[in-house]
Amino acid sequence: MLSPNSSRRLGQDWKTTGTAGSLQSLKKFNNQDFSRLRASCLSQGLLFEDDTFPANVSSIGPNLLSEDKLWLIQWKRPTELQRNPHLIMDGVSRFDIMQGEIGDCWMLAALGSLTLQKRFLENVLPKDQGFQNDYAGIFHFRFWHFGDWVDVVIDDRLPLLNGRYLSVHPRTSNEFWPSLLEKAYAKLRGSYQNLHGGYISDALVDFTGGVQLQFSLKNPPPDLEEILKAADRSQCLMGCSTSGQLRNIELRNGIVQGHAYTITGATKIRYKNGWEHIVRIWNPWGHGEWKGAWSDDSPEWDHVEPKYREALCRDKDDGEFWMSCENFQEHFSLLYICNSTPTFLDFGGQNRTTWSVDRHIYQWSPVVTTGRNNYSPAGALSRNPQYFFKVTDYDPKTYNVVISLIQKHADNTLDAQKLKIGFLIFRENSKVLKQDFALARDVTNYFILSPGTYAVLPATSEDQEFEFLLRIFLKHQDYNGEPNYPLSSMLPKDEPRLNQDSSYKTIFLRYANQGSAIDALQLQHLLNEEVLQDETASLGGRFSFDSCRGILALMDLGSNGRLTLQEFGSLWRHIAKYLDVFKKEDRNNSGYLDVSELKSAIQTAGLSVNEQLLRLMALRYGDATRRIGLSDFICCMLRLETMTYAFQNLAEDGPQLSMTTMEWLTLVMYS
Repeated sequence: MLSPNSSRRLGQDWKTTGTAGSLQSLKKFNNQDFSRLRASCLSQGLLFEDDTFPANVSSIGPNLLSEDKLWLIQWKRPTELQRNPHLIMDGVSRFDIMQGEIGDCWMLAALGSLTLQKRFLENVLPKDQGFQNDYAGIFHFRFWHFGDWVDVVIDDRLPLLNGRYLSVHPRTSNEFWPSLLEKAYAKLRGSYQNLHGGYISDALVDFTGGVQLQFSLKNPPPDLEEILKAADRSQCLMGCSTSGQLRNIELRNGIVQGHAYTITGATKIRYKNGWEHIVRIWNPWGHGEWKGAWSDDSPEWDHVEPKYREALCRDKDDGEFWMSCENFQEHFSLLYICNSTPTFLDFGGQNRTTWSVDRHIYQWSPVVTTGRNNYSPAGALSRNPQYFFKVTDYDPKTYNVVISLIQKHADNTLDAQKLKIGFLIFRENSKVLKQDFALARDVTNYFILSPGTYAVLPATSEDQEFEFLLRIFLKHQDYNGEPNYPLSSMLPKDEPRLNQDSSYKTIFLRYANQGSAIDALQLQHLLNEEVLQDETASLGGRFSFDSCRGILALMDLGSNGRLTLQEFGSLWRHIAKYLDVFKKEDRNNSGYLDVSELKSAIQTAGLSVNEQLLRLMALRYGDATRRIGLSDFICCMLRLETMTYAFQNLAEDGPQLSMTTMEWLTLVMYS
């Protein structure tokens, strides 16, 4: 075994590998490569020490403990604490977790839920590490961070105060996965101090990359019981919290005020002459349980069939208990549910459903009208991007749209001040239909929207820029029993970022040569250098000067042969959407779409064509084998979408057009 006194140190910064948003192309947090660092330590006989999250006060945080206690902190490796340490013993379970001195019940409640869903747990907790083989004092864990999965490397030195774990400690003394995972999460968030108080909703998203919804239990939706059952049936992560000004105060009934819990089950059980909806809840303290109806030794269980009682009831002080749905609503304040897609809204007598998701990463820019401090919310709203989506499936009794907006903290700092953010929903240039704003990292809500085209506008009520991730989830009925919009059951795919190192404004100014507009030649250079960055994207050919003149003609609202910043911003959003569609449909990474893939791509973009128009598009924009590369696909889609909306607007003006939509589109698309 390696000496605990030897060490290996490393550098900092971010590094991206491959396409953002998947476990196959992780971001390396602080530019640390786990495999390379471990191999280096093993070859030199060293134990890893992490200079980017050192074993000193800076990693604890200055305000978590009093100054005298901070200097009493000792850092020890599991090999110094136990003779035979293990990362995992007999599998991973919520009962392995016991909260320490840090007030991170919100994170541990989410972690307890994570242990119940293997498909998510395996994403966070890699199997290629341990204390038995290739041990070098180095471990790594994965978290979802603003649209990307990041790999966080740590050393295994853990903080102790007066000989006791400062952080979470395992129920089994020589099992260390909870303590090490918590340390990695503290590193992601900047310090252990940043785990002291937080929101379970944030941790649920960070552990899954999914979408979360919060439900008020003081004003619950009428179908709360159905939502809980659907969430349990579709293997969602669930948590809940209690209110209270004084945190961590245990009441006589066993419930702790100002505390977060894990929901580990929900079911309907035969009770006496009827049915009872009950919820199973776990306390991350690892002890302390509800003492009322349906608790471990309550008389209600005497009226339940023995086989169900034995299967459900555990008379053990492990922090887990059952309670009725009615008592749950009475004693808890908020319910949190999270999954890759909003499967918890699939209940009732619905056909089989699937959810599609669109993702957009962008930056909100305030607009100053006159004077340095004269902020105009109306002006900012008018100049920032709107994102369109089309609702096709509708049932007035079921939710069919979920919109999630996440703000990114400046410079990746998690303790920065949150902005009050939200979004507005419009329908085809009409007045605002819905709006939702909150002082939170994540603003998510669910809706029942009738068929039609809608626009959503992310916004903030403050005069400040912020980068956001917008996700629009749409439900689709599958009347044939097979998903029409297949999504990964493991991880949603994230929107590719077009040079996310800088905003579209920065890119525009770089090619405009400090001017106020760009011409076709400048646009050609920009698109070839910024859009066709990777080898696969450029396989299908580059943007020609003629194609850029055609793009400019479509987007040039002023008809002056140049694109302004605002016009370029609109073009950039279209290109980001088409790039995402192209990469999804180009499943073999050939750099081309064949005719069938082109048809699927057009449908994914929310448009429709008949077979005749599809063949003509392949002839007009494809190569000799009718395959279309990325640059031609973008030109084709820009023209198709622009002309489709133009025809729809003309058709609304009166019946004077004699051609059908497809006839008219065929004419303009092939010209």
